[in-house]
Amino acid sequence: MRKFKKLGVFIDMSRNAVMTVETLKKFFIYLAKMGYNFAMLYTEDTYEVTEEPYLGYLRGRYTKEELKELDDFAYGLGIELMPCIQALAHYDAFVRWGQVPVDSDVTLLVDEPRVYEFLENCIKTCRECFRSHYIHINMDEARGLGKGKHLKKYGYEPQIDIFSRHLARVNELLKKYDFNAIMASDMFFNIVTENGAYTQPKRDMPKEAKDAVPDDVVLVYWEYYFRGDKQWVYEGMLDNHKQLTDNVWFLGCAWTWCGLLPNNDFSIDATTLALNACRMKKIDNIFFGMFGDDGGECSRFAVLPSLYKTAQMAKGNYDEEKIRRGFRRLFGAEFDAFLSLDKLNYLIKDWTFDDGVPKMALYNDYFVGICDIRLLEGQREYIQSVADEWHAYAKKYRKWAFLFESAACLADVLAIKYDLGVLTRAAYKAGDKETLRRLANEDYATVKKCVERYAAAYEKQWMTENKPFGFEVQHARLGGLVLRTDACRRRLLDYVNGKIDKIEELEAELLPITRFQGNPGFWYSKIITPGRY
Repeated sequence: MRKFKKLGVFIDMSRNAVMTVETLKKFFIYLAKMGYNFAMLYTEDTYEVTEEPYLGYLRGRYTKEELKELDDFAYGLGIELMPCIQALAHYDAFVRWGQVPVDSDVTLLVDEPRVYEFLENCIKTCRECFRSHYIHINMDEARGLGKGKHLKKYGYEPQIDIFSRHLARVNELLKKYDFNAIMASDMFFNIVTENGAYTQPKRDMPKEAKDAVPDDVVLVYWEYYFRGDKQWVYEGMLDNHKQLTDNVWFLGCAWTWCGLLPNNDFSIDATTLALNACRMKKIDNIFFGMFGDDGGECSRFAVLPSLYKTAQMAKGNYDEEKIRRGFRRLFGAEFDAFLSLDKLNYLIKDWTFDDGVPKMALYNDYFVGICDIRLLEGQREYIQSVADEWHAYAKKYRKWAFLFESAACLADVLAIKYDLGVLTRAAYKAGDKETLRRLANEDYATVKKCVERYAAAYEKQWMTENKPFGFEVQHARLGGLVLRTDACRRRLLDYVNGKIDKIEELEAELLPITRFQGNPGFWYSKIITPGRY
């Protein structure tokens, strides 16, 4: 069976959760024992650049000394630590400071001298801190390229021309500092193909795309959305990539970015297909991303089953019992105990893998319950059984207590809050004031206490793994939930006691919503309100 030369991970440090140096060292030790030989810390702005003081300002950025320490430590374990930055878009956190010119949204303004001064400062810093000669410059999802200030200043120009010119200039800087570029491939598909989609069936790639890829640049085909009978998707896209260059790497998934808990089940299924396709298409270098969209909420340790089984399959071991025994020896806990962290992912109608159900249920509003329509009925008893299971794991596996106790406290909240808005609305519509009084005095009061306990447990999990920067977001969200719970309780009591004659939000009829247009269901701002946020 074909073996892979490079097996790595891509850890998102840009969505608030920046792992501490000590925790990351522990993570690297596990990675090395699993068989991984390279790692990337995805740092859009969370690393120190002396000439750019606003880069990573108040965001828990890594200092140069920390990066050098991590590079040395990883090297000693046989792990190549590769810098991983952005050279075009995804500068959400940085552009607010007005330090670099922006084209549109979060995409840098190509052709402006200040942009290349900024990028050179970043690249030079990476050269100071890392011994690797690879650098991932990403340059993905720059959909606003040439459509904003660049269009106004320079006039219309095909995106592929702007993109290619920028890539050539960035590549010159990389060569100056002895780096070989790794970059995401999606823009070569988005801006030259007829429908603008990234994922496409096997096809003849346009000449413009072939001409735009430099010979010395590694293209990364990233994909983590297909499982079941969809291996052909991976195979077709790898064929498409190989028309552009022989330097193709694959980036798959360890799903940490749909909210507070992982999706190991989906990760493993998708990865199995991806590995099969990569072997078939003779891809030598593969790695797996742990992204943190919308706050970096999920623990990276929560996807240890995905990472471990992926490493085993990459070595050719598909024996489930051997995988479970090996996991238990390495991590001191049962494989299935960790897999149980997926158990609350399937509590809604029309479920898809990126819905982030526990987060949706946590922040779905009691009165403006736009997610109520999707909830499955009769789940309280099941959720409480899951909470009890996780509390037991926290006691059994003390090493992982921070992880299981946080999950258990979340489940304690959801065991009551999950359908509390549904029950509230039903009682209100029925004019059942006694039920409303009971819900207010019992369920709402209990939820408030459970949220406070969860906030404390979650803070412990975060501080065990990450720098404190970024947790202010979680404090704001959970603190807002506490206030909202108390406010809804008071208004219910005011209604049943005759102080107010109606609750306007509960008068409204809820419409069916299966998906949020433009964003998946795990975005906090989409869950809590249809209002502007």
